[in-house]
Amino acid sequence: MAEYETCILEIKMAVNMNIKELLAIGNSDLLIHQVQGELTTKNVKILSYLHCVKELCKKFSKIEFKHIPRIYNEFADALPTLSSMIQHPDKNYVDHIEIEVGDQHAYCFHVDEEPDGKLWYYDIKRFLETKEYPDNATNGQKLVLRRLENHFFLNMEVLYRRTPDLGLLRCVDAAEVTKFL
Repeated sequence: MAEYETCILEIKMAVNMNIKELLAIGNSDLLIHQVQGELTTKNVKILSYLHCVKELCKKFSKIEFKHIPRIYNEFADALPTLSSMIQHPDKNYVDHIEIEVGDQHAYCFHVDEEPDGKLWYYDIKRFLETKEYPDNATNGQKLVLRRLENHFFLNMEVLYRRTPDLGLLRCVDAAEVTKFL
């Protein structure tokens, strides 16, 4: 995914510079073949990145992707080499990093509605609030709740699921999903 994020940022930079023809050189053979349509992926996380790259490619009159193995890519280390040669007058100078908020969801889980009428995350939320197990909960269900406690975060009345990259996904019910879509 890091290769896709880098590719997207570089293509966006070319779009912002009003470049119409682009030769994109990269060392990720898989990424290049997926963008060119020679290979496909079923990975849900990568599909959104692939779609974004293909949408950005439509903004060019001509775009070509070329694979060069890293060992032969003399451009790969050019920027770090140049940056190490440049001395900034203020040694404590740090460039600001721009953070962009995406216009589409990065990832989501699909959970069916519960037949009892309660929210699918009702037991998890209640356990985080009161540390009490549901009535008639088995030892296995209690163990699952204790393990899930580390993967969820309760902020006031809103429940979030923690992701491995320290992001937070808001837990919603079926009615909220239809409202969002």
